[in-house]
Amino acid sequence: MPKLTLFDTTLRDGAQTEGISFTVQDKIKILKLLDELGIHYIEGGWPGSNPKDIEFFEQARDIKLKNARLVAFGSTRRAKNSCEKDANLQALVNSGTPAVAIFGKSWDFHVTEALKISLEENLELIEDSVKYLKKKGREVIFDAEHFFDGYKNNPAYALKTLKAAEKGGADILCLCDTNGGCLPFEISAIVGEVREETKKPLGIHAHNDSDCAVANSVQAVHSGCVHVHGTINGYGERCGNANLCSVIPILKLKMGTNCVSDKSLKDLYKLAHHVAEIANLPLPAHKPFVGRSAFSHKGGIHVSAVLKHPQTYEHLDPQMVGNERRVTVSELSGISNLVYKAKDYGVDIKKDSPQIKELVKLLKELEHQGYQFEEGEASFELLVKRAMGLNRAHFELVDFKIQNNKFGSEPTLVEANIRIRVKGQILESSGEGDGPVNALDDALRNVLEDIYPELLRVKLTDYKVRVLDSRAGTAAKVRVFVESADENGSWGTVGVSTNVIEASWLALVDSLEYKLMKGNAA
Repeated sequence: MPKLTLFDTTLRDGAQTEGISFTVQDKIKILKLLDELGIHYIEGGWPGSNPKDIEFFEQARDIKLKNARLVAFGSTRRAKNSCEKDANLQALVNSGTPAVAIFGKSWDFHVTEALKISLEENLELIEDSVKYLKKKGREVIFDAEHFFDGYKNNPAYALKTLKAAEKGGADILCLCDTNGGCLPFEISAIVGEVREETKKPLGIHAHNDSDCAVANSVQAVHSGCVHVHGTINGYGERCGNANLCSVIPILKLKMGTNCVSDKSLKDLYKLAHHVAEIANLPLPAHKPFVGRSAFSHKGGIHVSAVLKHPQTYEHLDPQMVGNERRVTVSELSGISNLVYKAKDYGVDIKKDSPQIKELVKLLKELEHQGYQFEEGEASFELLVKRAMGLNRAHFELVDFKIQNNKFGSEPTLVEANIRIRVKGQILESSGEGDGPVNALDDALRNVLEDIYPELLRVKLTDYKVRVLDSRAGTAAKVRVFVESADENGSWGTVGVSTNVIEASWLALVDSLEYKLMKGNAA
């Protein structure tokens, strides 16, 4: 099998995702990350379409890539233009990239209804444009737009478009499922038939509108394609593109293709999350391979088996893609979960110890009340260590009072007064904020930061409230998650109550207690 090459279009197709707006510097950062991973082709954008992409290609000229070839994207010449006078082709040449990807119509319906030209004239556009770019010394990847739909409608004409690109000298013929409506068995059959008609390497460019983009890409490779397009995290307009964070480990670990190095594969988790941060989009926890929950185990039977033999409930070693095994705790958990988690916390508990049985009982009671520890693991670690006598509270609440002040159209100002017991003394403090939780946090810090200065480095980074039973109306219980962070990382804590302020207080206290515990505060 010829060497398989990866083509990333996060900076072009992925940038068309609703909610994503990459700056030029964002694109430069991602370009370098993709190059480090070992991607063979990186499509930077369409230099003839907007000033941002023009600036990107200007800056990219000065970047020496280690592994990748930078690609500029565009279309075949317009019907009324010569190649020399076509603005789009000139922008591709002027971008200075060693490779270009141009798309042409391969569905007769698009030729006659969208371009409003004859089928023969479309073939001339394709051949002329490819030939011109080859004369300019560029490697040319021809994207046969809507190829699979076109082939199903008129296979003879769809093949003619490939032949035109081949005659022009195209290096790779990429078959596009542009509308994302094809199924794997269709991809397999069509790729197999096309292979018999051309000697050029074939590629696959799949969209995810039927949730089959990864499967279609894998099936295309199985059927003979040696060039795979996709984006990091599956970004792309509508439902996105084939997710390279799934395609890459499947191709390498399950199909034996050497598409990236073992070292690069271990960087996949980190890369997926880094790109998500740049895109300012949360990475879903349940994403295969790179999601935080991709190798998490909750049911007690599962955990017991995984502790003995990971292959019982894992299809591969998570460390191979840079991820890690996680055991979560819940009312479904058994003793195995708690033993595993305790070991994570540096606590050695025996399966038959009375403490573990009490912990299981306590955990199920708390979850019945509405607690959930998957995102509040810091609270759970405190719970375990307190149950084992390994941690004590650094402060205790005596009481607090909160007052809301609203004057006309001015923003509401909240004042909190608090008394806490610290090291045998009762100390008082007050604080202000935009809301009651903000004011409580301010009051608590005003008294604690002098005693425990390490708390100065703790920042509250996220706050979420969930109503647990809306049928109870205003008497419903709420669960509050608080995420906090310092220079070393972040942690989550949880509180539950029928009173949102009390639930917030419980989560807030755990957040600070966790920092003090980790810092071994006296």
